[in-house]
Amino acid sequence: MLDEQDYGVRDARGQWVPDDKPTINPIFLKKVSARKWIDFLVGYFFPFNILFAVLGVASFYLLSPFKTVFSEISLLAFGALYLKNAAIIMLVYGYLEWRLYVTRRQQARFKYNAKFPGERASDKFAFRSQYLDNIFYTFSSGITIWSGYEYGILFCWANDIGSWTTLEHHPIALCVLALFIPLLHEFHFYCVHRILHTPFLYKYVHSVHHRAVNPSPLSSLSMHPIEHLLYWSDCLIHLVLPSHPLIALYHLQLTGTGALVGHIGFDRIEHGQHSMKTHAYAHYLHHKYFNVNYGDGAVPFDALFGTWHDGSDKKEQAHHNRKASS
Repeated sequence: MLDEQDYGVRDARGQWVPDDKPTINPIFLKKVSARKWIDFLVGYFFPFNILFAVLGVASFYLLSPFKTVFSEISLLAFGALYLKNAAIIMLVYGYLEWRLYVTRRQQARFKYNAKFPGERASDKFAFRSQYLDNIFYTFSSGITIWSGYEYGILFCWANDIGSWTTLEHHPIALCVLALFIPLLHEFHFYCVHRILHTPFLYKYVHSVHHRAVNPSPLSSLSMHPIEHLLYWSDCLIHLVLPSHPLIALYHLQLTGTGALVGHIGFDRIEHGQHSMKTHAYAHYLHHKYFNVNYGDGAVPFDALFGTWHDGSDKKEQAHHNRKASS
């Protein structure tokens, strides 16, 4: 069993703050140590983006033999995509939800909020339950809209709509595009997220997602249908830039399955005497404070506009000062 005090502190309110604070992309910092570059590059790929790439590649090679199926409208093909994506969510999200929140294998060690969601019924959630609320929005509109975008992308590919190319003709350009997909996703996410925090859209749309002040993996895709439409719209870039369906499917997995990363609720997942860092703290702070960390630091906009919060006392004071002056 690991001692969480070796990695951070838990305050009197039960909030756990890691010693290893999140940071913005080092390319936007004035002074950067080699260690920060190494940490950023390792975190950029491992463990999650590699997982999403594997899921994207697997999806492509599973679906590409049936290219002709996507050349015309087919509810059966759409249903197959829905079942595939639902199975991935149940496997990935379900595993972490079961391990960390249902069986509580590591109790509250490394959990940012020592309390567990769902311990009390609440009228703010559908069915008075955070879990049921999250499941409803994820599987009703979330995976449906995700699968709709995926079907649309594959339909365009099968009908030569867009600027599709092949790995044989443009291997370097496609590899560069694939490497930049996480940055493109966060740029889009930041812009959409700021729009969703305007008063009207927050009240009627984004507030559905923010019901989960203490999120769990199942909270990741619990959004209003309008937010789902905006959230997955980043994949439309593959109809503009020369691209390949394999990269588009990776992008869809990064956006869909990747929503998990900021909602795990734990800073580390234990494996015996070892642990894996989740990189979930920056977005947890967004759920805690609402008006910080509209992105995760890979793009510099939070730092530029004064909304970056890394959990330090300095940023905590800046947040309270900004809140008091607003």
